[in-house]
Amino acid sequence: MTKSQLRVAVALALSSLCAATIPARAEAPLPAAHAATQDARGLRLTTAQGTLRIEPWSDRIVHVLAGPATGWDGNYNPAVIAQPRKVDWRVTETPEYYQLATPALQVRVARDSGKVSFHDTQGKLLLTESGREIDQAGVTQGYDYNGPVFGLGQHQNGKLDYRGSSVRLQQANRDVAVPMLVTPDGFGILWNNAAVTQVEVGLPAGHHAVSIQSEAGQGVDYHFILGPELDQVVAGYRELTGRAPMMARWTWGLWQSKEHYKTQAELLEVAARYRQMKVPLDAVVQDWQYWQPGAWGDHQMDPARFPDPKAMVDQLHAQNVHAIISVWARFDAGTRNAAELEAAGVLYPGLYNNVYPAGKGRWYDAYAPAGRKLYWEQISRSLGKAGWDGWWLDASEAELGGWWGQMREVTTGAGPGKQVYNAYPLLHTSAVFEGTSKDAPSRRPFILTRSAYAGQQRNAALTWSGDTMGTWDVFRMQLPAALNFTLSGIPYWSADIGGFFGGDPADPAYAELYTRWYQFGAFNPMFRVHGTGEGKEIWRFNAATQKILRDTTQLRYRLLPYIYAASWDVTSRHGTMMRALAMDFRNDAQAVATADQYMFGKALLVAPVMTPNTDVRTVYLPAKQDWFDFWTGKRYAGGKVVAAKADIATIPLFARAGSILPLGPDVQYADQKSEQPVELRVYPGQDGSVELYDDAGDGQGYTQGEYATRAIRWNQASGKLAIAPWQGNFPGLRGEQAFVVRCAAAPASPGVRVTAGGKTVEVALPGCR
Repeated sequence: MTKSQLRVAVALALSSLCAATIPARAEAPLPAAHAATQDARGLRLTTAQGTLRIEPWSDRIVHVLAGPATGWDGNYNPAVIAQPRKVDWRVTETPEYYQLATPALQVRVARDSGKVSFHDTQGKLLLTESGREIDQAGVTQGYDYNGPVFGLGQHQNGKLDYRGSSVRLQQANRDVAVPMLVTPDGFGILWNNAAVTQVEVGLPAGHHAVSIQSEAGQGVDYHFILGPELDQVVAGYRELTGRAPMMARWTWGLWQSKEHYKTQAELLEVAARYRQMKVPLDAVVQDWQYWQPGAWGDHQMDPARFPDPKAMVDQLHAQNVHAIISVWARFDAGTRNAAELEAAGVLYPGLYNNVYPAGKGRWYDAYAPAGRKLYWEQISRSLGKAGWDGWWLDASEAELGGWWGQMREVTTGAGPGKQVYNAYPLLHTSAVFEGTSKDAPSRRPFILTRSAYAGQQRNAALTWSGDTMGTWDVFRMQLPAALNFTLSGIPYWSADIGGFFGGDPADPAYAELYTRWYQFGAFNPMFRVHGTGEGKEIWRFNAATQKILRDTTQLRYRLLPYIYAASWDVTSRHGTMMRALAMDFRNDAQAVATADQYMFGKALLVAPVMTPNTDVRTVYLPAKQDWFDFWTGKRYAGGKVVAAKADIATIPLFARAGSILPLGPDVQYADQKSEQPVELRVYPGQDGSVELYDDAGDGQGYTQGEYATRAIRWNQASGKLAIAPWQGNFPGLRGEQAFVVRCAAAPASPGVRVTAGGKTVEVALPGCR
């Protein structure tokens, strides 16, 4: 059975079954709070159901727990790794409620009902609980809230705002369960429960405006995170669950892949041809079935087809091309690795046998520390010797039969599968991240993974949207799915450009879809081609399409200084690269409701074309600032819908006033040195700034302070751009850098060429208004 056939079988099997649902419950009132006490952790109240605890973790984050009075300190929760900070908090009471207040937040518990409500420092209500239920059927928490709801991972239902829908948090191919909910009204909820969970938002028949119902768990356990800006909510989430490390610079170049390269010679030829054609490229990927039949999980390349993996990887490195390889959490029966895992007690019984042959398809226990350790050791002692630059963790949900309930009945190293189910990808990526960090300390870890759970950003993991179909309808679903994923706090996302299933480059209709998806992919964090068939390398398309693809690739590479600076913002300030408009314009109702546009970094608004036969598309430009067409420099007032040029060669792009966009020279790979200047494109209308970032491009030196930043500021009143010297240092930092400064309102102008060294350089652009 091929990978395509296997995944089609899975999809058909899923579609033939009704997805299990968590039974609805009658509305239950919150129990009244009877007695309140303080301890070192916060406010504790005794109720008829047990104990309710309000624990401040920072000025803007509180932990709410409601469960057994003794012997329980929260649900299974590998996501949160932080400890509470020292917080200046105090408890007061009135005849109506008890209140715990921090310098930024007030949390109240009603005496008569036990409802918890959250308020700002002026007492303005942000959110209140509406009901709570804890019994053998699981845990339910209701909230009175009627505004937009975002986040919750990746769900390809075409929705950005989940109001009026029910979202099932259950790991599966194309569905990623991240129990992090955010709103543009200034707060987020991290639901600390790894069981399969149903989230209902504003359903007419619902008992609560928002209902979160998990099928297992001893109690209610969540963190409330105050913004009010969505960047602050995301930062709070990452403070709880871990910082996203820097990816290597080459990560942000073009990746070429397919399902799958059959031989060593084929893979090497792909990289060589890109270099011969002078099309930029940074990585190639070896997908599955490089092993011999029956050896799935032994992590050995078939010597008849891949005679010298190390020499293959070395040859790619000599061409400045990186390589990653697919590894699974699945093991064929009878393999050495399966036997070793079983002997250690960290291999599950055969599951999912309605798709895989009997006795096969066994998966290791990533919840067990011994399982994670042994899993990585098996990879390291075999594939690790070849020097791969990263790891592709396919089926990291894992494919454990969750829709049929099998996995949820297994006993794992962390407890009953029913309680821990959704956290598998976090533990699985942790095994590879920690192993890579130990065994290859000179490189930055990189993981491409099909699934995710809260906290996974700390594992240098980039999630892709799974095995998608190459159709326009599926393409349109990618953007809201991506935006909700990044709104969930995990910053890096990707999709198979052109869709995984289907697609013939010789078909003009598919070439149009592929071109539009490729343009969109150039403004994703990861820019990666993948799919079934003979391949989607650039030379397989006609000459006219090739030109558009080449131009798009060159633009992506020119944007690398901007993208690398954005990735530093992710690491250093908990930023987000791919941004729903609500992140920057949450007070603009039309921007908040816009699901088919987004910001790529803080400067660029992207409006991908997701319909066939399109030459013009409408674009909403958020209010209270001006915008510039990236291609022409034409200026527009914000708060309006404009008709943007969108022929097959053009993706609509706009930059907001006050932006400074750094554009690098044309290069063939991300780390290629160039003597050509960096363009600084100034978008006038208001003051602005950008911080450039540079380091060695790979390795852990940046964690020891080996990096440099450069502040560049535009003063609208004076019409001058100030380029400050580098702050910081690292081996290889250039003492001087040439720039061409150009006003975006006149993109064809020659600009002003300057060289920046150890002193601040000012450049006057007198006509730039």
